[in-house]
Amino acid sequence: MTEAGADYVFSCRRILEDISDAERKASGEYVSPKGELVLTAPVVFGRLHVVPVVAEFLAAYPDIHVRLVLSDRNAQLLDDHIDLAVRIGALPDSSMIAVQVGSVRQIVCASPDYLSAHGTPKKPADLLGMSCITFDALGSTTSWSFANKTGRNEHVVPIRSRLSVNTAEAALDSAIAGVGATRVLSYQAAKAIEEGALRLVLEAFEPSSVPVSLIHTAQGLLPLKTRSFIDFAVPRLRASLPRGG
Repeated sequence: MTEAGADYVFSCRRILEDISDAERKASGEYVSPKGELVLTAPVVFGRLHVVPVVAEFLAAYPDIHVRLVLSDRNAQLLDDHIDLAVRIGALPDSSMIAVQVGSVRQIVCASPDYLSAHGTPKKPADLLGMSCITFDALGSTTSWSFANKTGRNEHVVPIRSRLSVNTAEAALDSAIAGVGATRVLSYQAAKAIEEGALRLVLEAFEPSSVPVSLIHTAQGLLPLKTRSFIDFAVPRLRASLPRGG
């Protein structure tokens, strides 16, 4: 796109934003918390952590209704008309306002039966002799990075991916079935680990925790429905998802 074209698109967006802002003012969204709130979050995180908060929020604010979109695709807030989004990971877009609500770990786990049959890895290099299940959203299907003794992510280990999947649920189900070890985010495997279906390995070599943030655009005055949800959700999300949890 040419510079002139980019300026034209930006101008059109500003016009649409001004119209949207005027409509919100006319509907009273800046006077009292009401109207539709559009929120998006990753699928598993949303089901486990966001849905309970939304249920409480709806009970507390009867004039607000919520459209919750659960998707592992990072939607564009302005283009998709989304008020708030939960993002897991670094936030390269500085035009967004972010409130960190916690962090999650990248963990490696496997079933007790698989570990009994193939051995429990004591160091990342031990994965070279094991079958691995890779999850597309967490990057490479050929190597995993680990922290060294200083805590930096400098140790990259080649892995043998016997199965590559595109959802955390599929990775976890495959690991429980004994296909091999998998790397997922800590909240995704929490229930399976708690129930004993999976066991954590290589905890001492986990890379740095990944931030979890609630983000919104920096455009104009926030409608009260959005501010009300932020004030309501942030302490509850922080309580359910402590830093490094």
